Amino acid sequence: MQNFTTNAINLKSYNLSETDKIVVMYSKEKGIIKGVAKGVKKTTSKLGGRMDMLIANKLLMRKGKNLNTICQAEALNTFKNSRKDIDKLFYSIYCSEIVNCFGVENDPNSEEIYNLLYKTLEAISISENKVELLISVIKFQLKITHIAGYSLELESCVCCGGKLDKENIRFSAQNGGTICEECAKGLFKSVKLHHKIRDFLITLLQLDFDAKTRYDELATEKICDFCFNILKQHIEQFSPKKIKSGQILEMTR
Repeated sequence: MQNFTTNAINLKSYNLSETDKIVVMYSKEKGIIKGVAKGVKKTTSKLGGRMDMLIANKLLMRKGKNLNTICQAEALNTFKNSRKDIDKLFYSIYCSEIVNCFGVENDPNSEEIYNLLYKTLEAISISENKVELLISVIKFQLKITHIAGYSLELESCVCCGGKLDKENIRFSAQNGGTICEECAKGLFKSVKLHHKIRDFLITLLQLDFDAKTRYDELATEKICDFCFNILKQHIEQFSPKKIKSGQILEMTR
């Protein structure tokens, strides 16, 4: 048996036996991985709470034929503030579920996705208000779809490729971005997109996650909520699995 170490964030778990669990994680080096946490449901378990959802760990794992076994876990970040706030918790779960939906084993983009999820969960945890929280999630939505190959078209009409009249921009989640007024006539569903909101989204997509922009001060909760919703619809169009936490967010917002 070969041992290996990796940094990974717990995405979900399910029962294997009365005392054991299988934990699904996203790792920095290997993308989606699964590991058996033996005896984790016992009060005397050495793994204990480190196997809870939304915890980043440094792991020592033993490679098995079918499933790896988690031997040791050192918590790197528990994102503890998110466990005390229902909004932070639900949005954190939403982001982790998207990674679970789009992530694969031996993902060539594993380090980029791991770092993005880690930064997002940390930003949500330390956010001081709803706008800060939503901007972090919007950045995540934009960047995870870009990495996955489903990036939004925001510079021109996604249907005809033509230039956009900034006073008449519309957005179609189904088509994957901005559309001109003329093309919108033939679509079942689209929403008007103010050119300043379009610029806001372009800025967040192009800059590093940690970069500060003037929008950090200018954005309102209403604007951020609108952006979150259209990006959520876009992600749902391309997700290989149903994102259940997105429906929960709709009911609680």
